[in-house]
Amino acid sequence: MNATDPVSEIQSLLARLAHLADDGTVEEYLSNFTADAVWQSSANPATGMAAQSRVGVAEIEAGVRARRASGIQGPGTATRHVLSTVAVTASGGDEATATAYWTFYVETTSAPRLSSVGRYDDVLRREHGSWRLARRVVTMG
Repeated sequence: MNATDPVSEIQSLLARLAHLADDGTVEEYLSNFTADAVWQSSANPATGMAAQSRVGVAEIEAGVRARRASGIQGPGTATRHVLSTVAVTASGGDEATATAYWTFYVETTSAPRLSSVGRYDDVLRREHGSWRLARRVVTMG
């Protein structure tokens, strides 16, 4: 696959989002979303995170900042989001879908342990030549 292959570009975007959730700035993370992005998540008892439905970058930012403030994710939290079995469907236009399984590890600097497992169902949109996340549904289990 070459650098202009949408599947490769989308897989890279999804990996970048996982990395930025753990170690990036909020601004870097949000720059990978469309302005009208939707983020939906079921409750995660392992982290204490309530179910969420956020529409638009401002609401998504509030969710990111809340998770970081509670120590669930972000720099210094010793957490890692790991994606696997990523399947991308690109129709040749400016929209694509992806499904990936994720695992979430905590205490990665001392006694790493698996905290949660789930699935991402994503819709991606190409804007101004770059792929961005337009919708993410996070399912636990």
